[in-house]
Amino acid sequence: MIMAQLIKLQDYVSRYEQDPYQYPARFIQLKKKNWNNVRASFEKGDISLMFSHVEQEELAGKSEEKQSFIKTVRKFFKKEDEELVVEERFSEPHVEKSLSSFTTTPQTFEDLKILFLENVFKLQVKWASSTLWEYSNVEREFYHDPTLKYFLQRFPDTYLVMYKPIFVIKKAPVEVDVVLIGPNDTWCISMIERKDNSVFQYSKERFWDEWVGDEKRKVLNPLIGLNRTEKIVRQLYEANNVELPIKKVVLSRTGYIDCPVPPYGITFVDRRNYDSWFHELRGNSMPLKYNQLKAAHVLLGRSQATYLTRDKKEELNE
Repeated sequence: MIMAQLIKLQDYVSRYEQDPYQYPARFIQLKKKNWNNVRASFEKGDISLMFSHVEQEELAGKSEEKQSFIKTVRKFFKKEDEELVVEERFSEPHVEKSLSSFTTTPQTFEDLKILFLENVFKLQVKWASSTLWEYSNVEREFYHDPTLKYFLQRFPDTYLVMYKPIFVIKKAPVEVDVVLIGPNDTWCISMIERKDNSVFQYSKERFWDEWVGDEKRKVLNPLIGLNRTEKIVRQLYEANNVELPIKKVVLSRTGYIDCPVPPYGITFVDRRNYDSWFHELRGNSMPLKYNQLKAAHVLLGRSQATYLTRDKKEELNE
């Protein structure tokens, strides 16, 4: 079971900012340990159920919705039973409890995987929005963001995700798209998706044409944001002697990009070549590398963090 790591979410304070060289390995070990425990408990028929006060209010009268959620997502994780890379030991009892307790009883092994990954997803958002003594107020939409879940739940543990981070460049905040830091490459990704089978016509202008059947609409040229993202990442790498190749991708999983010859240095990934591109990244079994962690350290160091401080007693009682 795999899951990429969310090291930065917009301008929220992140635990990875405190120690980007240690937290990635800790996350891998924590997830592997708890998945093995949960799987063993499931096989024994001993699964814990836990409802917090907030969860009780949200889940009241929604048992059918929960089962529908499992059915909907089951296909998403089909044929995923990969083993994890173990880097080092890490134990947080309160975290382990949050990963091993569920709000509904899994009926099948596939249900178990879906519910466990949902717990891990919530943990990732927490790690990407809080430290021991600081926290950021997370917009609720991120807990249901399908694109965020896609990057976290479909790529290996050794990929580090910066989702719409805000960099501080010359004292000015600049929001970019998605930065995926892998063991061998850094992927700057701009997504362009709306409806299935949309056709996006490439243009050097500020807008592209999107065709859905006979309907045409204007969409912002994704290369504008993509080039901005790549420029910032490259400048920070060069200034800090980070040696990690940078690749630029315009991604449309559900549509087509009409451009016979892509601009130099740009890869267009659409329905025609998505599977090969995806399996290339997903099949990367390389462990975490020093240059990758150094790259994360540099990018996190120039990211904006907006947060509040909390009392020590509040955190200890959490």
